[in-house]
Amino acid sequence: MFADYHVHTEFSDDSVYPMKEVIQDAIDIGMNEICITDHVDYGIKDDWDSGKKIRYRGNDPIANVDYPRYMTEIRKMQLLYGDKITVRAGLEFGVQKHTIARYEELFHRYVFDFIILSIHQVNDKEFWTQDFQKGKTQQEYNEQYYEELLNVVRHYKEYSVLGHMDLITRYDEAGVYPFEKIEPYVREILKIVIEDGRGIEVNTSSHRYGLKDTTPSRNILKLYRDLGGRIITIGSDSHKPGQLGAYISEARETLKSLGFRQFCTFERMRPVFHEL
Repeated sequence: MFADYHVHTEFSDDSVYPMKEVIQDAIDIGMNEICITDHVDYGIKDDWDSGKKIRYRGNDPIANVDYPRYMTEIRKMQLLYGDKITVRAGLEFGVQKHTIARYEELFHRYVFDFIILSIHQVNDKEFWTQDFQKGKTQQEYNEQYYEELLNVVRHYKEYSVLGHMDLITRYDEAGVYPFEKIEPYVREILKIVIEDGRGIEVNTSSHRYGLKDTTPSRNILKLYRDLGGRIITIGSDSHKPGQLGAYISEARETLKSLGFRQFCTFERMRPVFHEL
């Protein structure tokens, strides 16, 4: 089973990769299953039907997925290419504690196969711009990141896996923060995830970002395994051609080396297990 479970298309505000081309490229590289997981980030982005004027960053709209068009396009891809590849409907929710209610409403508006829960901002401040880290010590912004994630998983349950669980590492200009200092937060987060019957992902974009470790780190993956975690997906976090499906096979080998024996795809929010 060759599957990519973290994929962005032109419906994400940071991608211009047409969904039809994504599916065609996936078929060309021999993919069996793909889940489209475009971005929703309440707090910093508006919906197209919000009644507010959509802001732009250059030519790129700062907006969430246009949901009716998005779901229609996914259904179209399922009809067009269903005999060649399984296409699943997902979204990536960039949840913050104060935006949980909006995600609860959105989740019940449509039928999804898969939802990634990610922390992209804290207090509406972005990591990639360094706005969140500005004026804080490395300890402060790392602890606040994991505190936000912990608060979110305590109160929000309508998701499948945690996306790139240690995302803050990608944007930590001070270097890698010692695992032992955030281990108590990570342990508590993973316990809740496992108790809730949810999972985590391996995000292979660590390669293109030049990180020295996997995303999440091997320490986090080992702790998840030791705590009894079994639900795990693999995704490229692709945004453009050439990224789709990248390093999926390497991630599978890494998981096997860490003692995992299976990975998951999803259908109607239920995990389907496959041998690594």
